[in-house]
Amino acid sequence: MGITAYDHLVVRVADLDEGIKTYRDILGLELDRTDQSDALGIKQAFFNLPGGGFIEVVAPLSSDSVVGQALESRGEGMHTISFRVDDLNATCEAMRAAGARLIGEGGPQVFVHPKSACGILLQLTE
Repeated sequence: MGITAYDHLVVRVADLDEGIKTYRDILGLELDRTDQSDALGIKQAFFNLPGGGFIEVVAPLSSDSVVGQALESRGEGMHTISFRVDDLNATCEAMRAAGARLIGEGGPQVFVHPKSACGILLQLTE
């Protein structure tokens, strides 16, 4: 369907400091940077992976953010897997034809709804 590469993985946690400890101190990954997105309502920590791509650990700024709601309903864990594709429109067309529910078509990135992807939000970017 046009997926060319893994890009990154997003993991949701209740407490960003605890998430950083897990990925830095237990798994031994190097913390690249932290950030905050008020628009998305999240705090973020980024860990580059040796083979390419990265892991983004996110914690909600409030319970009414998308991540806060997902944390409330599904708990901590995998939130998003992001893939690069050759042709976003063609990939979306093929996925829609196969029955996938898509979110945000027409933008620079499209998401496959978790109900169409075994409970995981998939992000597609060109």
